[in-house]
This record gives sequence, C-alpha cells and structure tokens, in this order.
Amino acid sequence: MTDLPLAGIDTPVASTDNGVWGSDVVALMLRKLEIPYLALNPGSSYRGLHDSLVNHLGNQNPQMLLCLHEEHAVALAHGWAKVTGKPMGVILHSNVGLMHATMAIYNAWCDRVPMLILGATGPVDANERRPWIDWLHTAKDQGALIRSYVKWDDQPVSVPAAIDSLIRASNLTRMAPQAPVYVCLDVSMQEKRLDEMPPLPDPKRFSPASPAIPSGPDIDRAAALLRDAKNPLILFGRVSRRPSDWARRVALAEHLRAAALTDIKVGAAFPTNHALHAAKPGYFLDEQAADAIRVADVVLALDWVDLGGTMRQAGGATATIVNVSLDHTLHNGWSMDHQALAPADLHLASDPDAALHLIADALGVAAGVEPTALPALPGFALDAERPLDVVSLAGAMGEALRDEVVSLIRLPLGWAGDAWHFRHPLDYLGIDGGGGIASGPGMVIGAALALKGSGRLPVAVLGDGDTMMGVSALWTAAHYKLPFLAIVSNNRSFFNDEVHQERVAKQRQRPVENKWIGQRIDEPDIDIAAIARAQGLVGIGPVLTVQALADAVAEGVKAAKAGASVVIDARVLPGYNPAMAAGMTRHGGETAKG
Repeated sequence: MTDLPLAGIDTPVASTDNGVWGSDVVALMLRKLEIPYLALNPGSSYRGLHDSLVNHLGNQNPQMLLCLHEEHAVALAHGWAKVTGKPMGVILHSNVGLMHATMAIYNAWCDRVPMLILGATGPVDANERRPWIDWLHTAKDQGALIRSYVKWDDQPVSVPAAIDSLIRASNLTRMAPQAPVYVCLDVSMQEKRLDEMPPLPDPKRFSPASPAIPSGPDIDRAAALLRDAKNPLILFGRVSRRPSDWARRVALAEHLRAAALTDIKVGAAFPTNHALHAAKPGYFLDEQAADAIRVADVVLALDWVDLGGTMRQAGGATATIVNVSLDHTLHNGWSMDHQALAPADLHLASDPDAALHLIADALGVAAGVEPTALPALPGFALDAERPLDVVSLAGAMGEALRDEVVSLIRLPLGWAGDAWHFRHPLDYLGIDGGGGIASGPGMVIGAALALKGSGRLPVAVLGDGDTMMGVSALWTAAHYKLPFLAIVSNNRSFFNDEVHQERVAKQRQRPVENKWIGQRIDEPDIDIAAIARAQGLVGIGPVLTVQALADAVAEGVKAAKAGASVVIDARVLPGYNPAMAAGMTRHGGETAKG
C-alpha cells in the first residue's frame, strides 16, 4: 500500500501564486491532515478550492481523482477505507452533487468506514448570488440531506471556522466507531482574498481520542466467563485489518478452544480454513452455523452485524452473551441499520480489538503469529466444460489464480462461503454495507488504489446490475492506471428480485413462469466487455464455460500485472447457493437449510 500521489498523472504547469485566498487555507489544512486523495466530480460551488488544489498545491497531497459521477467518488473513497482503515477525501458539488452521492454515503455509513466529505454551497449571503444558478445551488441547511447517516456535519462560513471544522471532522471520522463526516464550504469563504496566510494549527495538538476500553472488572468478568465456558463461541464481526489484531484473535480462539464464525458481509476476520472455524461464512446462517450458536454456552460477539437477528435466527440459543461494540453510539431513529435489539449479559462499550487484547491479556494468551500473504486458496475445482454458475465461476477463478496473492474486493450475493478460503485480513474486504446497487465498480477502484504497490492483485466479482449502474466509474481506473481484475457474474437479470417474485407467485398460486418479467436484462444483450474497452480498459468476453473463464482470468492476470484495468464478462446461469436463496426471502426467525 502507498499514500503517495499517482506520479506523472494530471501534473499541472508551474504556477506563481497571486495572493492568498480562503480556499488556499482549506487546501493546506487538508494536506496537514494527511488526506492523500480527493475523489470528485467538478462543480462551480467549489471552484475556489479546485484552483487552490491545482495551482497552490500542485495537485499533490492531496491529489484530485476525477470521477464521472458523485456516487462513484464516494464509492471510491469507501473502497480505499476498507483497505487502509483511513479516510480519503471526497468533494461534492453543492446540493445537487450531494443528492447524487446520498446512496453511496449511506453505504459507507452502514459499513462504518471513515471518510471526509467536503461539500460546497452557493453564497450564504443572498446579495452575492448570481441570478438563477446560485439560488438553485444554495441550501439553507445542506447537511440536513444526510445528517441521519453521517457522524457529524458542519457548514463554516469563515476561514478560521473552516480550519476548526476540518480538524474536528478528521478526528471524528477516524475515531471508533468510524463513519463518514461532512463539511460544507461557503463559496464566498473560498473566494475571499486574505491579507496573508494565517498560521495553521498542528493537528497533533488536537489528536483523536484513544480507543475506548472497558473497565477492569468488566474485563475480568468477560475473561472468567470465557475461561469457565465448556463450549465458547466467538463471532468475529467488524474488526480491524491489522495483522497483529488478526494474530491475537487466532491465539485467543486457540487458547479457549472456541468455535469461530465469520460474516461474509464484513470481510476476512479469522482464517476460514482453521479447524475452529465452525461453518462457512455467509450473509445468513446455514444450519451448521446455527448449530454452533445453539450449542455454545458463552458467546463473545466482536461488533457482529445484527447480533439480535443472528440469535433469533439460530433459535433456541441460551448462551451467555458478551457483546463488544460501540455501534450503539451511532444509532438514531431515522435508519434501521442498527438491526434487531441485541441481547447482552455483558456489554463492553469498546473498540472490539482493544477489548480483545485486554481479555487475551487477562487470560494469559500470547500475541500469536501474524499472517503472511499467501497465494489464493479456492475451496474446490470443477469440470472444465461445465457451464458457468455462481459455484463453477468460483472454481474457474481458483484454477487461474492459485499462484497469485489476491485481495477479493467484492463478491456477489450468490457466492458460496466455502468457495474460497481467507487466511489474511486483506484476502477479502466485504460488501458495501448498505446494499445499494452501483457501489461495486467505484469500490473496486478505491481498493485497487490502496493496494497499489502492495504485491497483491485486486480481484472483484461484480453483479451485472451493479456493474451497469456504476459502469462509468471504470473510466477513472483507466485514467489513473490502476491495475485490477473484475469479473462480472452476468446472469443478465436482477435475479434477487426474481427470487422474491417466485416466492410471491407461489404464495398467491400464480404462474412462477412470469417471475422474469421486469427483471431480465436481455433483448438487446449488453456487451459489458465492449463498454469496458470503450473507457480504456481491457475487456474480455463474454465467456460461458469453466475453461473459458479460467483462460480469460489467466489472460486478465497478465494484463493487470502489466498495469491494466481488466473487466471480464462471465455469463452465468441464474441461481444462488441454497442458504442465500432461503435467507433473502424467509422471515427473521427461520434458519437457512443447506
């Protein structure tokens, strides 16, 4: 990974500064806050800041990343954060740009990732507004559009207030629980000429709060519960990607001989091929995972997504529950992203990794061995001539990627949790958090940027609907020469909704054969590889069989290693693994079979 700018791309000619402007101060403050990149779609409301970034800072630290849609800009920053755990900057044009970006901001909020979002408004002083357009692009309280799903927002109208606001926002987004923040800059403040550059404070004088940790007695109680448990279980949820934390998680589970479950929604947290890993990771529980919960007498939940819903789905679970999470500090009445009410016999209001280390210390658990980056370990291989479906697609990928160290950035809803093993925190990054379609392409680009120079090959499996909604994000990857391999699992349908329509038809005793109407993406067919090539990427396909996809992936790997962004159109038969199909349509108390 690298925080360095993308050398040689979008380099401005040398500029002689002519005075000091309000936006120059904002740009310099972003540099001092160590914001490496700013993903943006241009807009006149921040033309002052745009000029400062180019002509005052030379488009370096931070460097602008041009996107073709505001939603892509936020998704790009989201992908970056999932790898680094650090915020990237985003700039959105006025109220209209913010409206475009709202879905992606909600995704980032639900995924609990850090992000510094800058907005801008037309002149707050009505006397300074241009006729017509400045009025359309000015809102009295712009942050109200997203206040229910950002951690904090502000609209400073002076340079000193903007400095304070940026420092506060940077600190809040980095502190657990992480979430996006939003600062809206008045265009008049940006374009105000100053007599001199004001002194800028050292951000280290305003450092973020250290991680919250539980009291000593609570740690002792949690340690005693786990020590005395006959069948302990650890639910590894939203935890860090630090190798040292990963090592301690494994060491604690081994010390306790505790069963472990992971969640495919939030990324790799524990080695899935470990003997203690009790069931394949999934979006919902299968019967094996539910059994692991039912037989447990003590459950340690480390910021597990929807702990309440998980326990209800398991049914009959009687374990003592130690819940470690700060997520309640973000819950509000607008969104139900807080999920079902979670049971907790002991709730440790703490960063999950900080608490885990303290519990491990109390139990005398060693630091553990940090994981190393290893070649891909797919779960199985398949017949070369088999048509592609969600299962055989994984087998074909595995055949071609066995010798590669990869990071799986995204996986589709139908993915089987036993199709691939995760043995390092960067082996798999998780989904978008909010279930918003169109996020995949932008997140791939942000993650690929964060992984640039890491020795890892960024690989994503995207849905066709997700790809087509976000497809113009791919241009940014080609422009900034970001290598990755994206395989589009193209069933030519919004298949998730076919599953729902089938259920409704059966309930009402109506023709199931009609479930495809209003869902199929066909007649005319969409040539996704051609769309990728039209934006400067390498486009391969369509491919239809296991062998054809394995060959295409091998070709794509060579191109990506040479620096290309690669998209493969893989035509798959519609279908989900059984647990996923059941989980998407059942009620909360039911358990997925199979």
